Amino acid sequence: MTVPDFRAAKQAGRKLTVLTAYDHLWASILDESGVDALLVGDTLGMVVQGRESTLPVTLRDMLYHGEMVARAARRSLVIVDLPFMTYQLSPLQARRNAGRIIKETGAAAVKLESGATQAATIAALADIDIQVMAHIGMRPQSIRKYGRMSAIQRDREQLMADALAAEAAGAFSIVLELIPRSIAREITEALSIPTIGIGAGPDCDGQVLVTPDMLGMTAGFNPKYLKRYADIRAQTIAAAQAYITDVQSGEFPDAAHSHE
Repeated sequence: MTVPDFRAAKQAGRKLTVLTAYDHLWASILDESGVDALLVGDTLGMVVQGRESTLPVTLRDMLYHGEMVARAARRSLVIVDLPFMTYQLSPLQARRNAGRIIKETGAAAVKLESGATQAATIAALADIDIQVMAHIGMRPQSIRKYGRMSAIQRDREQLMADALAAEAAGAFSIVLELIPRSIAREITEALSIPTIGIGAGPDCDGQVLVTPDMLGMTAGFNPKYLKRYADIRAQTIAAAQAYITDVQSGEFPDAAHSHE
């Protein structure tokens, strides 16, 4: 999967699939599944590092996790987030940091949050052939503005302006997060680049979910848009408890699991 392949899926009418990945093991499993793209999201701050938001995530974190994911991917497009305050200061700062991500991780593209306000930055990256996925609607790096991660964004005029500005600046795709289905449909129809929804309804050109959420690995997080496709947390706890019981009872290791 390449950026041109990703873009062409919209014209072909094929829905795109995106999942997050943060390390080599999970990236290799998800890549084998056939998912179109692996997003190394700054959500790692919450689901991997245990923080309350994405704000503390550093460029060093993204380089470390991005390289592992890109090294595992054989077919999926790899996209790495630009974390908070690594691109907002100036287009030059964005070029420097996005360039490091592409050069040091092997990823195909970067993602940054915002639309119209970062149009000059998107254009600056596109001018040096760094591929950019934009991100509008609920933006986790703006959590202090919104107050909570579940804040639905309903300003139709602003959302459309953000989407059109991102496309005009050279973004190859755009994430629509937590916006009403009707607005997401209008944006999707207005753009020639793919829209990837999360909490934005079924009319987007594709969907993205945070993998640990999708697999039921995270506890206490149940937004309306999330569908859990497994219960890995419960299965892992049960397996670990069975292991503990076997070790304590002397059932493991037995003769079949011992060397003579």
